[in-house]
Amino acid sequence: MPIPSRGRTFRTQYRIRLSDMDATGRLRLDGVARFLQDAATDDVEETGWGAPEHLWVLRSVRIVVLESCLSDRAVDVVTWGSAFSGLAAGRRWSLSGDAGGSIEVDSVWIHLGPDARPARIGSGFDSYAEAASGRAASTRLTLAAPTDGSRVSWPLRSTDVDLMGHVNNAAYWTAVEHGLARRDAILGRLDARLDYHHPLDLGEEVELVESAGEDVYSVAFAVGQTVKAVARVEASGLLANA
Repeated sequence: MPIPSRGRTFRTQYRIRLSDMDATGRLRLDGVARFLQDAATDDVEETGWGAPEHLWVLRSVRIVVLESCLSDRAVDVVTWGSAFSGLAAGRRWSLSGDAGGSIEVDSVWIHLGPDARPARIGSGFDSYAEAASGRAASTRLTLAAPTDGSRVSWPLRSTDVDLMGHVNNAAYWTAVEHGLARRDAILGRLDARLDYHHPLDLGEEVELVESAGEDVYSVAFAVGQTVKAVARVEASGLLANA
């Protein structure tokens, strides 16, 4: 989807720091996620659609890495409203690295009122709706959780929790990155998706239910029999351990 010529867009730039990279210099998925949520937060605060009157929780996100950010040390970020419905909105980001990295991201967010309950978006969202060009936001989740994969404990840390009191969106991607690294993944172009079913809270005993093939890695974040989130990464050259 091209950057819209009408409606609101928000542009910013971030330096890629050591804490955002893996050992090869690649911008990790959790680093990408931090850039995404910072840009979105700055955007909505500028328009008045941020906290405390308006809260947004991520329902699903798709990160498509067209070219990995390897030698890049900064990324230009453009974000805009990509879809719109009564209780939810889509948001897109386009990231361009200063050395050729290219990442496209699409997502769906549920709108909450100041009481942290789902609330109709209502009036005042016109600039975002114009950029969406009539596209509807769907909150339907599509990823299937692995049912017979290996189970690994994933202890939560106090630093994983954000102001909302739940595990931050970027923290899920640290678990995904760790799973990919344990399988000696060679990451170039990739398609990474994450569906959020229920929030994770500090003190919960989380297990990662993992399944991997030659080019696919899937993981469910489970508490007992309840699946809290599901991630799936498809990549050329992604190798499962023998």
